[in-house]
Amino acid sequence: MGEDNYSLSSRVFHTIRENILSGKYTTDEELKEKSIGEELGVSRTPVREALRQLELEGLVTIIPNKGAYVVGISEKDIRDIYEIRSRLEGLCAKWAAEHITKEQLDELEENIYLSDFHSSKGNFEQVVELDNKFHEILYNASGSKELRHILLDFHHYVQRVRKVTLAVQERAVNSNEEHRRIVEALKAHNGMQAEKLADMHMTNTIQNMDNYGWENLLKQ
Repeated sequence: MGEDNYSLSSRVFHTIRENILSGKYTTDEELKEKSIGEELGVSRTPVREALRQLELEGLVTIIPNKGAYVVGISEKDIRDIYEIRSRLEGLCAKWAAEHITKEQLDELEENIYLSDFHSSKGNFEQVVELDNKFHEILYNASGSKELRHILLDFHHYVQRVRKVTLAVQERAVNSNEEHRRIVEALKAHNGMQAEKLADMHMTNTIQNMDNYGWENLLKQ
């Protein structure tokens, strides 16, 4: 029973977090336990537990005797995440250059080919999914489950702005070209070059967001 309760609380937590990160729940919106419980078909208890956990993550603020409200993700949060990611993605690529398998390299090359195809067709939802998959393969190739977990979380946190920027064909094409260069370094097992290119990939992403305009990004 305890395990079932944990599983239920975990599902409720991830659902609410997804709704915040995707923009379904907007900044400063009140999150009502009863309404969310009815929507998810659960009692108020797992909703309350999820909201407390989300407060620890900084996505929700709970005001005593008033309610829970969405804090959301700010420009500074996103910049901080990409600054941290630039360091960790570099480390991930460096380690992947040592541990990556032929099967993983083949998956990455297929991913780049498919991304080129869907970008040329304007299928940007598929481009975003392929971008997710590229980084997931890279995280797995690092050989570190701890690093993989941290990077997957960060990657998920910025999904909303990634969907917007990767829907611009020029950025989609450039991003995939950056992926291609990272893979070439991985094939050569050149950890220093892979680290440098992965770090540059994150820097270019932030530059692209600056060019796009933060006000436009955060209101999407």
